[in-house]
Amino acid sequence: MEKDLAIIQKTMEMTADAACCQELKDAAQKWLSARGTGEEAPRWEEYLETLAACVEPIDEVLAFSGSPKAEQLFGREFAQGLHAHYLEIQAAGAKYCDCPACSAARKILEMAGRPLE
Repeated sequence: MEKDLAIIQKTMEMTADAACCQELKDAAQKWLSARGTGEEAPRWEEYLETLAACVEPIDEVLAFSGSPKAEQLFGREFAQGLHAHYLEIQAAGAKYCDCPACSAARKILEMAGRPLE
């Protein structure tokens, strides 16, 4: 029960973050809405699959943060700072994005016994 509450809380934190993609928000909501019904198990599996698919590998966030598209979206200075951050965490051994949404998704997967590696 305690683990379930922790997963729900982390799900709510993740979906409230601006960095959380709509696909993940939708999967989370479907699972939350299905809790206690006959649809809970399949929605849970879909949620876990979506969580794993939406956590961005560090190489992908580096490619994006160093791109002209990132500069257009965030402005040059912010995009460069973001890129520098991702280079720094990659050098420290990070394999995945550390934004709040990706970090929460990884934590949920860990609590569910399905950590990424």
